[in-house]
Amino acid sequence: MKEKLLMLGNQAIARGAFEAGVKVSSAYPGTPSTEISEFLAKYPEVYAEWAPNEKVALEVAIGASFSGVRSLCCMKHVGLNVASDPLYTFAYTGVNGGSVIVVADDPGLASSQNEQDTRMIARSAHVPLLEPSDSEEARVFTKYAFELSEKYDTPVILRTTTKLSHSQSVVNTEERVVPPDKTYERDVKKYVMMPASAIGRHVAVEEREKRLSKDASSLPVNREELRDNEIGFITSGVPYQYVREAFPQASVLKLGIINPLPIKLIEDFAAKVKKLYVVEELEPVMEEQIRAAGIKVLGKELFTRQGEYSANLLKKAINGADDEVFAPEKVPARPPILCSGCPHRSVFSVLNKLKIHAAGDIGCYTLGAVSPLSVIDTTVCMGASISVLHGMEKAKGKEFIKNWVAVIGDSTFLHTGVNSLINMVYNKSAATVIILDNRTTGMTGHQDHAATGKTLKGEETYAIDLHNLCLSIGVPRVFTVNAFDVDALESKIKESVSGDVLTVIIARAPCALLKGQKFPYVCVSIKDKCKKCGMCLKPGCPAITACDDGTISINQTMCNGCGLCMSRCKFGAIEKVERV
Repeated sequence: MKEKLLMLGNQAIARGAFEAGVKVSSAYPGTPSTEISEFLAKYPEVYAEWAPNEKVALEVAIGASFSGVRSLCCMKHVGLNVASDPLYTFAYTGVNGGSVIVVADDPGLASSQNEQDTRMIARSAHVPLLEPSDSEEARVFTKYAFELSEKYDTPVILRTTTKLSHSQSVVNTEERVVPPDKTYERDVKKYVMMPASAIGRHVAVEEREKRLSKDASSLPVNREELRDNEIGFITSGVPYQYVREAFPQASVLKLGIINPLPIKLIEDFAAKVKKLYVVEELEPVMEEQIRAAGIKVLGKELFTRQGEYSANLLKKAINGADDEVFAPEKVPARPPILCSGCPHRSVFSVLNKLKIHAAGDIGCYTLGAVSPLSVIDTTVCMGASISVLHGMEKAKGKEFIKNWVAVIGDSTFLHTGVNSLINMVYNKSAATVIILDNRTTGMTGHQDHAATGKTLKGEETYAIDLHNLCLSIGVPRVFTVNAFDVDALESKIKESVSGDVLTVIIARAPCALLKGQKFPYVCVSIKDKCKKCGMCLKPGCPAITACDDGTISINQTMCNGCGLCMSRCKFGAIEKVERV
């Protein structure tokens, strides 16, 4: 049934994939892409799964495509690094059923460790890339990407950004149309990328790019909007919205295909305006190619390579205007903090007490780097905590890491931490690894993974046993400890860092925000017993505040009764009682 609905960009992409007849989708959750798979899983006609990482997800989508059906794979920009190995070869093999890879970039670093421009990877991999500007285009471009994929025998990247993924606009839904499955035929030269086959497929990729470059100028995803000929803009994606907001009378060439660029269309547009700007967030991907084609434009000499753009930024850069189009609201700074009852806080409070450094990983627990916990010393990428600690040990010896551990979440451990741990086993490490097992993929919104026993569709499934997994790969000592049992944690950490064999400590307690969690108890302060020592404040729980008289107050609404503050008090000034 056709409807007009308000949708998030991510929801619209899921709708477009559904309407395009996608049969298989695989992804790993990563902000700002996560909701695509969650929305797609609501359609019973589509098989949708969480994979342990993006490389596996893309390989699943490749397999589905080879078999002859349309497939989708979703990830954030840094996830594309993990998936780049199959991506580059997928460009060579081409598709059978159409295959689209949705990659969500994060200008402004809302939830990422770097700003990375997927358009540059698309160019390097010789894969076409489309970029929508609103939710309706997200739906339409997703469907069109499958058509391009099958027409040109190539995977297609659909690039979004945080602003598009998480903003809403009107979408005109259409019926699902499932194309007939393609017949699978054995073709070693196309699908088996050994050198003899790859040499021929590289030639095929070049020929495909020539065809696409020639056709790009006439594709319906591009749009020329002629208004005032004094000033013109070439732009794409969300920056198009900023251009229209800041310069409503200007002429605009809005590009939907970014790789390959429609150079002929750009040349024609450039001839129609007197002054031409290229507006693109992050890298000058379009600008450099346009300049190389001999077209005079203004771009990054005016606009930054960092962060998200805005109408204010464009107006000030071009007009030098100090007046803002929209004045931002002045709100108090709110630094990020671990939630009340978070099991990571308990672990970090013990590490802080023992003055132990931690090689960190990607997840909520990265907040352990900041005061008052101040435990995390390094964060690089998914799975790197274990490898970084191993590198430190091999560089400086066991003595150096006697006050170091690696910390990694359960989902991240299954993502890329297992291989790093295998490397430790194989190369005789004597380090300590703490798996912060909060039974979910917390940072991206509580998605299930291979150790939770639930699929993306919410179905019961096998749950990987992390304790036995570590033993099975040869870790000599593995302990599973309640994350809130600070005495047991302290004992095991002291024993492990002073020992001479590789040790894994699984600190287990569910995330406080997990659906279905019940908190029958709360902690209360007994003011006449309080010695005003401040020990209960050291872990930085947001439910506890210091009063003017030096005693403490516990917010009953925020408190989850984890008891961490109580374990820090030596004077019995905090008790756990039943929640009223």
